[in-house]
This record gives sequence, C-alpha cells and structure tokens, in this order.
Amino acid sequence: MANKFYAVRFLGVLGLVALAQAQTFTTLYNFCSASGCTDGYQSYAGVVRDPTGNIYGTTYSGGISGMGVVYEVSNAGVETVLHSFSGAPSDGAYPEAPLIRDSAGNLYGTTVSGGAGGGQGGGGTVFKIDTAGKETLLHNFTGNGSDGCEPLQGLVLDKAGTLYGTTSYCGAYGAGTIFKLDKSDNETVLHSFEGGSSDGGNPEYGHLILDTAGNLYGVALGGGSNGQGVVYKLNIRSGSFAVLHSFGGGTDGCWPYGSVTRDKAGNLYGITWACGSSSNYEGTIWKVSTSGQETILHNFSYSFSDGCYPYAGVTLDSKGNLYGVTSGCGANNWGALYKLSATGRFVLLHSFDYWIGADPIGEVLRTTTGTLFGTSFEGGANAGACDQQYGCGTVWSYEPKAIADRPGRRD
Repeated sequence: MANKFYAVRFLGVLGLVALAQAQTFTTLYNFCSASGCTDGYQSYAGVVRDPTGNIYGTTYSGGISGMGVVYEVSNAGVETVLHSFSGAPSDGAYPEAPLIRDSAGNLYGTTVSGGAGGGQGGGGTVFKIDTAGKETLLHNFTGNGSDGCEPLQGLVLDKAGTLYGTTSYCGAYGAGTIFKLDKSDNETVLHSFEGGSSDGGNPEYGHLILDTAGNLYGVALGGGSNGQGVVYKLNIRSGSFAVLHSFGGGTDGCWPYGSVTRDKAGNLYGITWACGSSSNYEGTIWKVSTSGQETILHNFSYSFSDGCYPYAGVTLDSKGNLYGVTSGCGANNWGALYKLSATGRFVLLHSFDYWIGADPIGEVLRTTTGTLFGTSFEGGANAGACDQQYGCGTVWSYEPKAIADRPGRRD
C-alpha cells in the first residue's frame, strides 16, 4: 500500500477527472455500514446478478463471526446478509471466490478454510445457499493429500448440474487440483497440479470456464517451462490435460491470476499480474490462440492514465472489447477500471480513490446493456469502521456513457 497518497499534489487535475467520472460511477453499497461490520467487508470477488437486478457476492471478513458473508444488494442499494460463515468444523470460513447462480436461483461458492476436514482450521468447503437462505455444505476438503485444499477460485456449473473448480494447495503434489462435484456431492479429482515445467500450480482468484465440447480452461499462478505460470486446458471426458502457454517473464508477462475468457473462435484472453514490456513490469493483457500462439494486447504502466498489477481477468463483449480492473495505478493510485477495444486502444474508464472504493481485485460483470458491476477490496465511506487502515470496500456500478463525458474522445 506504499505511495497511496503521492497523487495528492495533483488534486486540481484529479478534481476535474472525478467530476466527469461522478456522472457514471456509482457506489451501490459501502461495507461496514452495520454495527460491528456484521454486513461484511473486504471483498476479493466479483458479483453475479439475477434477472431483477439484485447483486450477490461474498466478503472475506466481517459477519457475525468475522469469517465473511454471502450478501445480496438490491436495486435500491439495500444489503441483506444471506449467510455469515462460522468456521470449522460445521461451516466454511473466509470466502475469496465469486458466486455462481443456477436457473432456480441457488448460489454456489467456495471458502478457503473451515469445514470438517484439514485439521483445526479446516481445508475449505464447497457450499450452496438456496433461495430461502439456507446453507448446505456440499463438500469438505480434507487437505490430507489427493483431495486438495484451500479453494481460492470459484466454480462453474454444467447443464447436468455438475460443479467444477480448483484448489490452490494440497493434492497429490501439493500444488492444487482440478475437481468435479456431481449432483450427489461426490467429489472426483480430475487433475493434480505438479507445479513443474510441464504443468501448472496454485491457481488463484476467478474461476474456470467450460466450453460446449467439455473442455475446462484456466490459468495457474506457478509452474510451466519458465516457472512463471501457465494457461491450460482439461478435457472433462478424457481427462487429457494440456499446457497451452507457459509464461516466460520479461516482455511475455508472468504470474497469471483470475479467469480466462473465450471468444467464438476459441481464442483465450486474460491477464498477468506482473512483467511485460513496461519499465516496472506492471502486468499485461494477453491473447492465446487455438494453436497456442500468445499475443500481448496491452502492457500496463505505472502512470496516471493506465492501470497496474491486475488480479482480475477480463470480460469480453460481443464486439471484441475487453473490460477489467487493476489493483493499482490510475489517476489516484488506488486502481483503475479500463476498456481495451477490439482494435487495441486502451481507455481508462474510472480511477478508484480512497473514499469511493479502492484496490479492486474481483472481475467485472457486464450486462447486455453495457453496465459494469464490481467490488473494491478497500476504501469506501466507512474507513476505520472495520479496523482497516485503508477502508472496508464497496459494491459499485459504471454506466458506459462515461466515455462521452470527455471532449474529443470517441469509442
């Protein structure tokens, strides 16, 4: 969090920027609005939305036991805590991953710890919250070897009701697993990451994606031929695992976090947290083709007009534009919301700041009308209420008309 306030010398300029942005960026909810922060705080994850516009997500901290919550924020900005986690052995604790929602309105997610397995703290869980707000633990990770532990990523659901996800640690080699959980809650480990030159290891943030042919795609923070992380593919029917690209560091990028997204042609898109061609190696946005060819689409730079150090993957629209957030840089050095056009033009849509949300880590949700939704890990109106130096975090939205507020800029 060093250098967070170096932009104070530029308040005159930044005030003009904030004025333009205020017309389109809205803080929907400030965490720690409830006494004792029972409403939760510090969200690592993005959000999901139901057909009526209600938003659902998780916080890592807060709640009745201080171990995080599952929440709903209504169209009117009213938050309801659907579940407060209470920890091992009967509940999960500290969710970092986004939720998914099925057609009946049930929510599914993971917790990093808690549950009945893995010793006193638990090895983590997979949980379900039904439409009545009742929680069911679908799986307790044992953390004792091949089962995996500490699921830092979320889930993906197929048409048959099978859940797929990853763990970041444990497994046969200690570097995490890819697993499935069938409708009867039976877990099967599909792949144990080795973390070596021909495999990945320790996937974090975001979630897997699944195509219609039964292939899962994701990134892992470690492993690969250069030890800098990989993009991978796993066929759920045959069990075949393939590294599609090994990051090389330097101009190639290193340490991919979050989810990947896939276009109609099968190309994959994502981010690396660091490396790239910028002088301080602040990360990249990349594309990997179906043949495994990587193209760097953008190098983040440490400047007021760019973002840096992204943890969140990118969101793709029907025109080929990519949207995402970075945890740092922007005009206030508290992170940035950006768009990368299909032609490769980078647009800084919003600079986060201390009072309206800072350090966004979760991925951006985009609706069919183009509105963007997300969370910030820190900042917001209730700084200090959660005993955090940098604030408690927020849920926010952004309307695409923001681009028109800047003279001479076309999109």
